[in-house]
Amino acid sequence: MIDAVRNRAALPLLLLVLFPLAACRKEEQAVVGVAQTAVNAEHKAQAAATELDQQRAALALIPLPTKSMYVDVHEPGAWVNPFLSVDSTALNLRITLADANPSTLGQGTMLRPEAARRQELQVRPADLAQALIALPAGAWRYGRVIAVAESPLASRKDRPKLRRNVEAVIQQLNDLGIVVEEWPAR
Repeated sequence: MIDAVRNRAALPLLLLVLFPLAACRKEEQAVVGVAQTAVNAEHKAQAAATELDQQRAALALIPLPTKSMYVDVHEPGAWVNPFLSVDSTALNLRITLADANPSTLGQGTMLRPEAARRQELQVRPADLAQALIALPAGAWRYGRVIAVAESPLASRKDRPKLRRNVEAVIQQLNDLGIVVEEWPAR
């Protein structure tokens, strides 16, 4: 009976000693989990930085812009470099491909219209860099500069969101090393 009384008295003492050990183990597991999350975040950041560097290197093959070539262009239809129209949900990328025929004979006539070389693509904002990298060198006749404008078809209630999208696109283009020529909304 004395042993039973001693065991009952020792049980709370034993629990008092074991409880902090169990709590320490849980804290240790939490610290390990936080450390693993930090390592994963760092790997993602390094992968994103590497991808951005690769995109910049691909776009660096396009020469720097020559402002004297486009300073007098004031109509979107006359702009021959990529033109980006920002909408509330998507981006419209208009490009004009270079004329494959080097001869000046018939240039701009019905035989070789410029409108036939113009293409318009819808691009998600996340895919903008890849879309610009995929453009042929002939689409960048002014150099590495792109015109950006708010979509004229957007409703008035979408203007604040549209402006945030324009600013995000300009930031993304600047990060890629592309000069942005922002056009006023019409």
